[in-house]
Amino acid sequence: MHIHPPSPNPQHVHTYIVTSNMAGAHRKVCELLYHTRRRSTAALNNVVSLMRSLSGSYAQHHVKERVARWRRALAGRLSPRLGSLLVHVAYFLAVSWLGYLVLAQLRFRAGGEGTRRPGAIDLFFTAVSAATVSSMSTVEMEAFSNGQLLVLTVLMFVGGEVFLSLLGLASKWSRLRKQAVSKSRRVEIHHVAELEMPPVAAAGEFDNPTSMTSTAEEEVSKPLDRFDDTRLRRDAVLSLFFVVLAILLTVHVLGAAAIVAYIFHASSSARRTLRKKALNEWTFAVFTTVSTFSSCGYMPTNENMAVFKRDTGLQLLLVPQALVGNTLFPPLLAACVRAAAAATRRVELKETAKEGEVLTGYYHLLPARRCAMLAATVAGLVAVQVAMLCGMEWGGALRGMSAWEKVSNAVFLAVNSRHTGETTLDISTLAPAILVLFVLMMYLPPYTTWFPFGESSGVKDHPTEETKGLRLLKGTLLSQLSYLAIFVIAICITEREKLKEDPLNFNLLSIVVEVVSAYGNVGFSMGYSCSRQISPDRLCTDRWTGFAGRWSDSGKVILILVMLFGRLKKFSMSAGKAWKLS
Repeated sequence: MHIHPPSPNPQHVHTYIVTSNMAGAHRKVCELLYHTRRRSTAALNNVVSLMRSLSGSYAQHHVKERVARWRRALAGRLSPRLGSLLVHVAYFLAVSWLGYLVLAQLRFRAGGEGTRRPGAIDLFFTAVSAATVSSMSTVEMEAFSNGQLLVLTVLMFVGGEVFLSLLGLASKWSRLRKQAVSKSRRVEIHHVAELEMPPVAAAGEFDNPTSMTSTAEEEVSKPLDRFDDTRLRRDAVLSLFFVVLAILLTVHVLGAAAIVAYIFHASSSARRTLRKKALNEWTFAVFTTVSTFSSCGYMPTNENMAVFKRDTGLQLLLVPQALVGNTLFPPLLAACVRAAAAATRRVELKETAKEGEVLTGYYHLLPARRCAMLAATVAGLVAVQVAMLCGMEWGGALRGMSAWEKVSNAVFLAVNSRHTGETTLDISTLAPAILVLFVLMMYLPPYTTWFPFGESSGVKDHPTEETKGLRLLKGTLLSQLSYLAIFVIAICITEREKLKEDPLNFNLLSIVVEVVSAYGNVGFSMGYSCSRQISPDRLCTDRWTGFAGRWSDSGKVILILVMLFGRLKKFSMSAGKAWKLS
């Protein structure tokens, strides 16, 4: 018997087909969702990375833009004078610190300073004193080796006013050159714009030729006029740079050669003195020339020029260098500029001789009348000092010399009281009236002039926009005398114990002379003598250093600030006007 299989239920078949179709659809949906999620994740990662890069570049650009905006705002708020002051402060601090580091690394002369190595504060004090051409001393000069004397020579040279003004001329020439290049580019761009003018505009202009010439020529002529002025000013500054450089090199070369020739051929006593002190003649000549012309006053001998007080020839060789390096530099410069203009007939030199500071902005290039009155003022002040020295010290500090030697020493001392500081006499032995006169001479700026005429200078102070902060700062500045009084008070506080215990050495007049000498960058000092002690100290030994060599470290730091303040006093000469005394 044949058995047939049961026939499938149609309902079951339909259910199976639907179920399998749903499973396939579900699987496809899952795969679609998976691929979609992967692609969206990758796209999201790309978007995030792109946003990060964009945000980073935007942030970097934003920071750069903000920094540039701050710089522009700062440049607008800070006056050029304040910026120049900050540059000078940084320059002197950097030069002094570098000089200190080199001095500390080099060997000292054997047996110098009683075999005692100077302290760090004394070395830094010496470096600052040389860089600011102050010649205040806390270390005996014969303690320094030839290498250290060379370092001091470099410090005095780069700290001198003439060398610094030379750097200023170079900087000004570079700035004018950049301005000329930028203006010439603007003129070229303007010409290109004129050539590429649209035809419609050109037709309109041709319809009215008068309008064309009145607009195009005016627009082009203004930049060209300014360009020509800038070019003349730039050429004048460059020519003046070479004139000042020639003066600087000529004085140093001729001065050193003259001193060496004098020592070898005219002064056997000076030659014996240098050999006794183991000083090379050329080292002495170069060091002395640089020190004298830069108005520093350092000498490679412990006694300064006192060891040459009978050598009138050497004194008369140094007097002209001291004058042309300081008070009489403007008359010498004006004469050299006029001579160069007459010899070369260059337009910029002729204009420089005619316009002077108006054209070049060079502080030392004074008008002819001012130069003449400056020379007369210098001669008058020197004559007053010579008369007082000869009248009051003829039988005192000058005794034992011939009449010519007395006059020569008086002239040498009078010339050096105006910012150079070399001395052939012991300042502490002079009459108090002469000391007060020296304090006045040291306080006066180098270009102090009796000028009873109206100012004819074309330099005008253009009003500048100042912030409230700058106006407030200017209003709170004190006068020069006020700052000197503050410094004297501060030193009296730091040295109060010595003022009580040793009043003959530590007295107010000695401190005032030291402070004003540091402020005027002169170098005169009352010194210190163990014989003046009220309670003699057996361990006390006399040293060939200035009075500041016996001060505490705090007092020396204050005097360092005084030297820096005095070297930069030209930036605050007009301070204190906001204070009304009546």
